[in-house]
Amino acid sequence: MTYRPLHDGWTLSSPGLKGVPATVPGCVHTDLLAAGLIDDPYLDGNEHRLAWIGRTEWTYRTTFTWSPDEHERTDLVCDGLDTVATLILNGVPLGSTANQHRSYRFPVRHLLREGGNELVARFGSAYAYAEERRAALGERPGPYDEPYPFIRKMACNFGWDWGPNVVTAGIWRPIGLESWSGARLAEVRPLARADGTVEVRVRAERATEEPLTLTAEIAGVTAEMRLTGRSGVLGLRVPEPRPWWPRGYGDQPLYDLTVRLAEQEWRGRIGFRDVELDREAFALKVNGVPVFVRGANWIPDDCFPSRITRDRLAARFGQATAAGVNLLRVWGGGRYESDDFYDLADERGLLVWQDFPFACAAYPEEEPFRSEVEAEARQNVARLTPHPSLVLWCGNNENLEGHADWGWRERLGGRSWGAGFYHDLLPSIVAELDPGRPYWPGSPYSGAPHLPPNDPARGTVHIWDVWNREDYARYAGYRPRFVAEFGFQGPPAYATLRRASSDEPLTPDSSHQKAVDGQAKLLRGLGGHLPAPETFDEWHYLTQLNQARAMAFGIERFRSLMPYCMGTIVWQLNDCWPVTSWSAIDGDGRRKPLWYALRRAFADRLLTLQDGELALVNDAPGPWSGELHLTRHSLTGEPLAKEVVAVHAAPRSVLKVALPASVAVPDDPARELLAARFGGCRVVSCYAEDPAMMFPRAAYDAHVERAEDGYRVIVTAVTVLRELALFPDRLDPGASVDDQLVTLLPGESAVFHVATGRELDAGALTRFPVLRCVNEEVRP
Repeated sequence: MTYRPLHDGWTLSSPGLKGVPATVPGCVHTDLLAAGLIDDPYLDGNEHRLAWIGRTEWTYRTTFTWSPDEHERTDLVCDGLDTVATLILNGVPLGSTANQHRSYRFPVRHLLREGGNELVARFGSAYAYAEERRAALGERPGPYDEPYPFIRKMACNFGWDWGPNVVTAGIWRPIGLESWSGARLAEVRPLARADGTVEVRVRAERATEEPLTLTAEIAGVTAEMRLTGRSGVLGLRVPEPRPWWPRGYGDQPLYDLTVRLAEQEWRGRIGFRDVELDREAFALKVNGVPVFVRGANWIPDDCFPSRITRDRLAARFGQATAAGVNLLRVWGGGRYESDDFYDLADERGLLVWQDFPFACAAYPEEEPFRSEVEAEARQNVARLTPHPSLVLWCGNNENLEGHADWGWRERLGGRSWGAGFYHDLLPSIVAELDPGRPYWPGSPYSGAPHLPPNDPARGTVHIWDVWNREDYARYAGYRPRFVAEFGFQGPPAYATLRRASSDEPLTPDSSHQKAVDGQAKLLRGLGGHLPAPETFDEWHYLTQLNQARAMAFGIERFRSLMPYCMGTIVWQLNDCWPVTSWSAIDGDGRRKPLWYALRRAFADRLLTLQDGELALVNDAPGPWSGELHLTRHSLTGEPLAKEVVAVHAAPRSVLKVALPASVAVPDDPARELLAARFGGCRVVSCYAEDPAMMFPRAAYDAHVERAEDGYRVIVTAVTVLRELALFPDRLDPGASVDDQLVTLLPGESAVFHVATGRELDAGALTRFPVLRCVNEEVRP
């Protein structure tokens, strides 16, 4: 087999535009941006001014030379077309497509000419296609007045409550000519188990009926068979394989597997592991060991996928693992991710929960959608089967809840809404092609169609009364089995806001805000927890802090319920553009204060106050023993009461310790706080909410030292310093800090490491608005 990419010489045109240089893989938006014909869709209000792009027809065109080779067949292989496309080679139509989530292959040898050839890809408007199908099939309910359920395309391209409306078109994945003879490996599905067995299932496309030799090799073990038909199965067993484990539970050894059919070869890496789902408790087990999920929801990291490189994914995965995350849920309003995504998850021990791409709407089941859904599911299940990191297939996001609880039934009037996909088609495909992995019909879901889908006592739950209506203290009223979505908003980093907005000066409205009533909810969410902001700088710091506190509160609550609750997946890890959202990593890749809170709340070992008790969460493989120190302090730092308790928390367990009365009850709640210390962990808790506390105005000594990669900022508290934070991106957009949100008692010190390649004003690093705390002296 030979493969020739066709990525050069493309131009882009539309009815009013000719000959724009085009990059393949890519899309219309990035081509127009590179040519200087549009402004950046992510800045200011450009998103709305560029809506015409999604309603325009576009044509990609290239020429290439070709010479006959020794092979019998040549195919045009399109790994990804977005979305309504017609392919034309030398004036002859090859076929039409209408699914971004699948690949296509067209036989073209009979159309190729020796010498010059012309390839054209015409893209119709995704809007026009979807609206035409909607008119034919009838309206389907959903949260947005957008037709995304009527086209197999990344739903969030049509806008979301965190994302822009940028309806793309283009050749978004590689395209090229593949020549072959005899037969080709159309599909290789290795099914590996922890005991070392590998079942290699192969599907071949054949140009000959002659028997062919099929072989597989892994770790020095080989198997061979004569393939006479179009499918075959090879069984192998690796003696004493090293098991693949999630991060925090063991190593992630990967084994090279080679499959050969005649002269053609497939190479991949697999891991030996078993995965089970306790459906009653909704608990994942890997190699028989229950895993508490410390997860984050993943959205597409950019609206323009060709910009998402392996290095960019590696950086995002590094941020996730550094925050203690052990699972990423690939959310159903996005897409099946790239091979790089799952390869990196395999290497780093990040579990992957994969939604099929259905989200927050009723979807038609009529043709051509049913056939398209089946084709895309078969392709992607087969593609992702080798990855040990993938531990769950999920049918959809929130569609079962929508049908049960959001008034869809009346609005549908008997029309199809996707139930046949989630309860029949998709589970049958997973059972056939990937029987070693569990399937779950949707999230939230309680385990059976007749049960209320969002019941905390069963299956998975999404918690959105907090943020939308309730104070975050409401999390304490939940006792869920598994939380697959919950979140709280906060603005992006200052440098991200400054890049994305031309406003002078910046205001809270300078940030993109896509959520309904989002700005008001941010302020309401402060509740009695923090003072009301009067300036932009106060708004920015306090709403970021409140986001971090709210999510830490929820995570700690749910972790303290282990093993009754076996997972918490925050909404969300990342953003696709600069926006005020629920993310921990903003659209420019900067860590928000929430990220630092996640790192503490998702640590292997955690101290957390719950219902008058101190919970010692030990999600580590070894015991946690020693002396727990509890001290009730005055705000001047004076110890008012001390208790020492000997404790022992078994591995993967939670130990709850009742607070002795001397530290549980303050003499003056507004002037005292509690500090708990155990091992390397410490938690400082106020007996009253911050606005009710009689904090003194912050006083501290601070000095700055040069370091190899930037600066060290040493802060010593003269008074209590509440939620001390440093924001060096205000001085250098490329600067970052290693820690945030540290509460210091008088006499205590904190050292912040600022990474930067620039020369910074040392004095500015130690004063407002770079150095912040709740009880700061300067509040202009």
